[in-house]
Amino acid sequence: MKIENKITDMGLTLPAARPPVGNYVGAVRTGNLVFVSGHGSAREHDGKTELITGKVGKDLTIEQGYEAAKWVALFMLRSLKTCVGDLDKVTRIVKLLGMVNSAAGFTDQPKVINGASDLLVALYGEAAGKHARSAVGLYELPAGIAVEIEMIVEVKD
Repeated sequence: MKIENKITDMGLTLPAARPPVGNYVGAVRTGNLVFVSGHGSAREHDGKTELITGKVGKDLTIEQGYEAAKWVALFMLRSLKTCVGDLDKVTRIVKLLGMVNSAAGFTDQPKVINGASDLLVALYGEAAGKHARSAVGLYELPAGIAVEIEMIVEVKD
């Protein structure tokens, strides 16, 4: 529960699990690797989950995109916990693929995805939390969401 305590100490909470919007699961474990499905930007507010939508660089600022990516990380951690039972089983965040719904000419996708990366490093430290990453801009994302991220994580038994 050490990681969940850190989340609480940061003034954050793990959101409620969200059911997938298609024929897939939130995370799959094979051996010591967990592949976390792409999660879209949403936040919990007053007990409800609401999508964070719009194009970064037009409808949203870099800072708002950063916060959206932080929320995505929390939802991914929820799916990871559902899959493995305990966030303290993580030995390494291996890789993130961050996709940003970008306005024409917007090129600061890495600054947006830092919202997720910074949270994961704050929780797991440099050695286990720093990861390989791609941050790309896309013209559209499902339901107009601002950010989608997928993650690969190494865990112990």
